[in-house]
Amino acid sequence: MRGQGRKESLSDSRDLDGSYDQLTDSVEDEFELSTVCHRPEGLEQLQEQTKFTRKELQVLYRGFKNSALPTPQECPSGIVNEENFKQIYSQFFPQGDSSTYATFLFNAFDTNHDGSVSFEDFVAGLSVILRGTIDDRLNWAFNLYDLNKDGCITKEEMLDIMKSIYDMMGKYTYPALREEAPREHVETFFQKMDRNKDGVVTIEEFIESCQKDENIMRSMQLFDNVI
Repeated sequence: MRGQGRKESLSDSRDLDGSYDQLTDSVEDEFELSTVCHRPEGLEQLQEQTKFTRKELQVLYRGFKNSALPTPQECPSGIVNEENFKQIYSQFFPQGDSSTYATFLFNAFDTNHDGSVSFEDFVAGLSVILRGTIDDRLNWAFNLYDLNKDGCITKEEMLDIMKSIYDMMGKYTYPALREEAPREHVETFFQKMDRNKDGVVTIEEFIESCQKDENIMRSMQLFDNVI
C-alpha cells in the first residue's frame, strides 16, 4: 500500500513532464523521482485554474523545472527562491542590473508571500499576463507597482519601479538615458493617473486611466499570442 501511494503521488509531476505515457522501470527514472521535493498540482486541476492547455502546461513545466535547476544538487521539480529568480532573470538583461526589478517581479508571482515561487505560482501569474482579460492584466500590473500592497501606488513606489527599469536597461543605451528621466516619468504617470490629485493612484484610477490610453491597450494585446 505504501509503495502504491508513492507511485500515485508522483504521477502528476510525471504527467506534467509529458513523459507519463512513456514510463519505464529504469533505475534512472526511479532516481529522478526519488529526488522530487515539490509535487505540482495535477494537470487537470491546473487546467481548471489557468487558461493553458494540457500541452502548454507540459511545455511550461519542463522549462520551469530546468530554469529552477542551477546545479544538479537542487530540487529538480522546481521551486524558485528569490536569488534563483534574480539569476534567471539577469540572463535576459546582461547589459544592465535587473536585480531590483526581478525582486519586484518575484514578489508579484509569490502571492502567498512564502519566499518561493512554485510552478503553480508561476503558471497562475503567467495565465493572467498572457490569457487574462484586460482588467485581469491591469490588476496584476497594479499589484506589481503597489510595492507594499496597501492598495495604492505612491510616487516613491513608482520611482523605485522606474529606477529599477532604467537600471535593467543599462547605462549604454542609445540615446543615453538622462539621470532625471525616471522622476520625469513618475510625474507624467501621476498627471495622467492621479485623477483626484491626492498624491496616490488607486486601483480604480489606474484601470480607468489605462483603459483610456490607446498605447497601453495596444501593448496589452501584444501578449495574446506569445504561447
